[in-house]
Amino acid sequence: MKFNRFRKKELNPAQILAIGFAGIILLGAILLNLPIATISGKSTGLINSFFTATSSVCVTGLVVVDTGTYWSTFGKTVILLLIQIGGLGFMSMTTLGALILGSKITLRNRLIMQEAFNYFTISGIVRLVKYILIFTLLIEGIGAFLLSLFFIPIYGEAKGIAYGIFHSISSFCNAGFDLIGNGQSFTPFVNSTYLNLIVIGLIVIGGLGFSVLLDIAKVKSFNKLTLHSKLVVTMTAILLSTGFLLFFVLEFNNPSTIGNLNFGDKVVASFFQSVTTRTAGFNTIDTAGLTDSSKFLTMLLMFIGGSPGSTAGGIKTTTMAILILSIVAVIRGREDTELFNRRLSRDLINRALTVFGIAISLVIFVTFLLTIIESNKEFLDIFFETISAFGTVGLSTGITGDLSGFGKIIISLTMFSGRVGPLTVIVALAQRRKRKVLIRYPEGKISVG
Repeated sequence: MKFNRFRKKELNPAQILAIGFAGIILLGAILLNLPIATISGKSTGLINSFFTATSSVCVTGLVVVDTGTYWSTFGKTVILLLIQIGGLGFMSMTTLGALILGSKITLRNRLIMQEAFNYFTISGIVRLVKYILIFTLLIEGIGAFLLSLFFIPIYGEAKGIAYGIFHSISSFCNAGFDLIGNGQSFTPFVNSTYLNLIVIGLIVIGGLGFSVLLDIAKVKSFNKLTLHSKLVVTMTAILLSTGFLLFFVLEFNNPSTIGNLNFGDKVVASFFQSVTTRTAGFNTIDTAGLTDSSKFLTMLLMFIGGSPGSTAGGIKTTTMAILILSIVAVIRGREDTELFNRRLSRDLINRALTVFGIAISLVIFVTFLLTIIESNKEFLDIFFETISAFGTVGLSTGITGDLSGFGKIIISLTMFSGRVGPLTVIVALAQRRKRKVLIRYPEGKISVG
């Protein structure tokens, strides 16, 4: 009897997503550990290969070796493919393969896709994936063309086109990997408004969420957008504008960042910094040179991240918005949490609280571990690195390459948790089954606050 029950036991969608991402990471680590993957022709080592593969699939951008000068063409191609698969999600690529082969998309696969994209229903989920694939190809193609026009005069035709393609995919997927070399990212081009605006556009589009992008393309009017899309657009605009203003003020006279730039370049650099903290990972100014207040602001923005169903990480804009709205409702003495003349369910609020609680607990736990393991490093740098890993951002104060082997593994697991989603990881581990409660205990009273 027990054996039969064991045989009938199936993996839930959360477990399949977690295992799928883990499998891609392991495959990527094996490929990147091959001697052919490096310019020197020497094996990278399992830990560094695993870290790079995790960072690629989780579209983070934290690196232990310089991407532009360390990896061979083969290695860079593997990284690019991992970024694309990680950005779209392995279920999108699985669906693409099924569509090409003419295979049937089963109900179970639809449920997994629903979990992967945080979609409300399985109805139309296959059509959504088709639109996502077409839209991604279109946006990345346009981005690659525009970026190639910038890179070709600098690096030549072949290399310029390759750079355009790589950085377009990396930008749209909010990955933060670059080929400029020597850990510079886009700092040599801080004065290029053209490059900055294109990369900003790709990052923002990739971080909004596919369902929101399709909703915007379909209705073309804010009032006609779904409640979810309205909240995502509003919260994104608030975070980007607030981040820009604060970075501009805090770094205005800092010679290590934007202090020596002219006014126009300061505006663009500040806005780029606000955008890239939304899990993109590129930088046009020295992250280590930021003031402590700007580093703290960066950590807050990285922790929030992008929007659900997008290529971005973090706890997501909607989670933060729901928490803020719930707090406001309590302060105002309102029983319901309301938004755009709609009431938010208690289940939705509880889910947001759970995501926030798990996320902040994970960040605190990982930071605590790293302060023990990496005792020779500054606390703020470790805290910054942890949040960057969880938010799948990729910004760093420069300590990534100096982490111990154990430290790299911990950061890798943190990136994985951040990309798959903290709640998804917990559900996958807990094997949750929703049960209807038939008996409720008497209500108890506890003093709070």
